[in-house]
Amino acid sequence: MPDGILSVDKPRGMTSHDAVEIVRRASGIRAVGHTGTLDPEANGVLLLCLGRATKFAKVFEMLEKTYWVVLQLGACTDTQDAAGKVVRIRTVPASLSHGEVESVLPQFTGCLKQTPPMYSALKQGGQRLYRLARQGYTVDRPARDIFVRRLQLLEVRGTKVTLAVTCSKGTYVRTLGEDIGLALGYGAYVTHLQRCRVGAYALRNAYSLTGVGRHIRGQALNSFLIPTAQAVAFLPSLSLSAQQFGDLQKQRGAVLPAILSEACPGRLSSPQYRLCTSPDNTVAVIQRRTSDSAKWKLLIP
Repeated sequence: MPDGILSVDKPRGMTSHDAVEIVRRASGIRAVGHTGTLDPEANGVLLLCLGRATKFAKVFEMLEKTYWVVLQLGACTDTQDAAGKVVRIRTVPASLSHGEVESVLPQFTGCLKQTPPMYSALKQGGQRLYRLARQGYTVDRPARDIFVRRLQLLEVRGTKVTLAVTCSKGTYVRTLGEDIGLALGYGAYVTHLQRCRVGAYALRNAYSLTGVGRHIRGQALNSFLIPTAQAVAFLPSLSLSAQQFGDLQKQRGAVLPAILSEACPGRLSSPQYRLCTSPDNTVAVIQRRTSDSAKWKLLIP
């Protein structure tokens, strides 16, 4: 069964799960999953894991994302995008300047707390928040830590503002956009959202779902896939000796404590590493367990 990472350009009007189902049906492979939800009304890069690569999904979820977003100032909607119902209106002066918008952006960069929107795929009490929202319910959502590394103003045209955003996993750009609009005193909602990049995976190199589906049926799936060992090259590496590699092949996870003790565990600051026999040969990935950061999970491509 083919396995690896597939970078696709998800179109607007489709959920991330819809994209997964298209690839499942076309390939006949059930083991397909995405590495981070992209809003139905957004388009852009969606990384899919196929076959054995699905166990690496959380590795790719941690990658930062870059978006291009257009905000409509002067109103807020219940979904924080153009698909929602307007819940607030404010007049935006014709004198709105580039400098005025720039002045509020610094407060939305760096480490932030963000409350997820009701219209999101997060679960609470076993139910998706967006389903509760559609039923008219609003529930308390704990604020989450996010990080916005870059927030660049690209254009102010009338009452529309275009921004480039590079941010951490778990950031809702719709919510960020509304908050920027409220800081300006006018409110805002997203009219266009495009994910331009996930880590090193740029939109210009992503495949259209239509093209992928057609070629998969023609048995050319492997030509679209990035081998898992190659796809994780962005992770920091730990070198294995020939003896350690041999032990890893025979004993798998049982040999990890010995390998890590030689790697000075006190200096292992990253949550993930790739184990290599040479800089270009990744043989495994280790990942800290969320339940116990002192313990590691072994993933072998």
